[in-house]
Amino acid sequence: MKSIGTKSAQEGGGMNRTGIQIAPVMGPQMVEGAAAAPRSEGGPEQLMMRRAEYISEGYPVGSLPPPPISLRGAVEGAAQLVGTTTGVATLMDKLSERIAFERTGTRLYDALINKCEALGEGGAGPTLAELREIRDEELRHFLLLNRVVTELGGDPTVMSPCADTVMVSSLGLLQVLTDPRTTVSQCLQAILTAELTDNAGWELLIDLTSEMGYQEMALEFQTALEHEERHLENVRGWLSERLMAKV
Repeated sequence: MKSIGTKSAQEGGGMNRTGIQIAPVMGPQMVEGAAAAPRSEGGPEQLMMRRAEYISEGYPVGSLPPPPISLRGAVEGAAQLVGTTTGVATLMDKLSERIAFERTGTRLYDALINKCEALGEGGAGPTLAELREIRDEELRHFLLLNRVVTELGGDPTVMSPCADTVMVSSLGLLQVLTDPRTTVSQCLQAILTAELTDNAGWELLIDLTSEMGYQEMALEFQTALEHEERHLENVRGWLSERLMAKV
């Protein structure tokens, strides 16, 4: 099966005029103009002081709903298995985070498939079939996490503090994938960042569930991690293949 094509015009040379050193006359003029432009008082020190004031107010990103009744009862009746109430809150927060990230992961691969379909077949890198296989596994991970949270008595639609922050941090990756100007190689670089984060996230969740005594859950998550390790290896290989093809 053929692999995905490239945007040769974008990946080759062009008329990039962003470097100041290639403009010996206009470069200094730009520096002078920037220095003469109106600006607010203060500097980085004042900015950090103002940020510190906001930080000291202690407002959180968000909050969690009350722990599920099933988990609260488990905490009271078998604390050695599921840990403290704080541990339960941490678990639900991290499960919500993984739900958010797997949902974004599915959308990232949807966007990459869309781009590759538009560019057509040919060149180095992944095939559409390979990308669709990974996309479907990301979706299955999302559904797995939804089921786990529901079985624990929680609400998988909750946007927890960790889910909120991971969505914000993932926004730039999604923008790279959906930008019509980006190349497949640039998109694979963004996907590589996502897969590295994804692998680390599953590892942390496995450690947490194992420590709290949810061994069956940890085993299911271990299977998901094995999928993600394969995703990471594939993406790294595809990106390297495309880059080496230009050398």
